[in-house]
Amino acid sequence: SSDLLAQANRTLITSPHYYYLLSETMATPSQTEHSLAGSAAMWCAFYGAGIIGTLVIYGLLQEGIMTQEYAGDLFGYSVFLVMCNRLAAVVYAVPMGLIRGESLKNEAPLWKYLLVSLSNVYASSCQYEALKYVSFAVQMLGKSFKMMPVMIWGMIIANKSYGARDWTVALAVTLGCTEFLMTGPTTSSVDTGNSFKGFFLLGGFLVLDGMTSTLQEKLFKDHKVSKNNQMMYVNGLSACVSLITLISTGELAPALAFSAKHPGFVGDAALLSVSAVASQIFIYSQIKEFGALVFAATMNVRQVVSIIVSYIRYHNAITALQVVGLFIVFAALFYKSIMAMVESPTKQEKAPIMAPKPEAAAESEGLDAAAKKV
Repeated sequence: SSDLLAQANRTLITSPHYYYLLSETMATPSQTEHSLAGSAAMWCAFYGAGIIGTLVIYGLLQEGIMTQEYAGDLFGYSVFLVMCNRLAAVVYAVPMGLIRGESLKNEAPLWKYLLVSLSNVYASSCQYEALKYVSFAVQMLGKSFKMMPVMIWGMIIANKSYGARDWTVALAVTLGCTEFLMTGPTTSSVDTGNSFKGFFLLGGFLVLDGMTSTLQEKLFKDHKVSKNNQMMYVNGLSACVSLITLISTGELAPALAFSAKHPGFVGDAALLSVSAVASQIFIYSQIKEFGALVFAATMNVRQVVSIIVSYIRYHNAITALQVVGLFIVFAALFYKSIMAMVESPTKQEKAPIMAPKPEAAAESEGLDAAAKKV
């Protein structure tokens, strides 16, 4: 019949945000592909700019809160900041989940969310505390140096294997980091004379953050949890872990007293939480819709921009040899990202983690319903 013929001539074209229903007489395949590629590139650039912008602001605030005095007083309760950030994320995720009609039920066992929360809270705490003893650039390089812990955890937890190129890049990053640490100043502006403690905390951050990344990726793939569902449960449990930690260490009351005494700190902490939540939104969206390789390349750019902005804002000292070390690190990271995207040994790494199923797009009776859900 004519209705069936018309249905057959229509093509469902999906993008990260829209469903287009086009007739063959309206656009050629090449025009359609060009339009989709342009739309995808715009959204990818938007997410990338969002990640870089929010995390640069986050880094500046993080360094300022932990190293700059408020009317002569230095803030020293890092877990309190972690709790504030996680509560802000829950405040965002719950109403967004309800607005989108998503289930508030945990899509994965609670203990799996809790594992991510535990490693995340204490990784973040180590990250904050390390800024009291080492510079922001050292902390950023630490995030690059975590390649080794991430690879090791991937082998242990997810049975992953890595090729010679991966280990070569990891070695180059390690050498670049080592050169940076050995050829110039590395201490924080508020260093208390115990830089060893700073490197110990940074090591704790590397191990725990590597575990967090691996567990979070496994949670996404094994249970196909939505962005808001994961944000709600992981951050909700992280807030509980932070609160229990503050109470057990006796730091909750002093942290609240510091907040009451210094309104400027409250403003900085609030902006820190907003930037942390915004960065999570952009990060989850980019990973979900464009894959882990694009996100890795974005984070490489973010690290470079964050270090440059930090040196400009806080006037930290740096030597020429340290600049060479930074160049080696980021050249290796960019090379890894570019080669991975060009060669793409498997389509899975390039693909979105939660891509729409092909068979769903082929069901003609569900076209209108699918369009309404976007």
